[in-house]
Amino acid sequence: MATYRVDFESMAWESPMGGVRHRALKGDSRVLRLVEYHHDMQPHWCNKGHIGYIIVGRMEIEFTGGKEIFEGGDGVFIPPGDAHKHRARVLTDMVKAVFVEDA
Repeated sequence: MATYRVDFESMAWESPMGGVRHRALKGDSRVLRLVEYHHDMQPHWCNKGHIGYIIVGRMEIEFTGGKEIFEGGDGVFIPPGDAHKHRARVLTDMVKAVFVEDA
């Protein structure tokens, strides 16, 4: 029988850059990531799309037209592309989030 539960605890942490670590499950065309952003993460511009949920913590995301604050309980929907480029700054010690993204 197939299992449909994702056991993040059994996965190793990966660190794609300083101040960020994640556990990821890659499917055919998508990736499910449990991500921790730490206060020492260097802000960087990103044009990837993100759909997810902030579990805990608080972060500011800067867009071309302004900034928004996201915190635990908030959903995130950022389309891909340069028109939606963004960069995040962690406002608490750590932000934990879950994202579904294109692989």
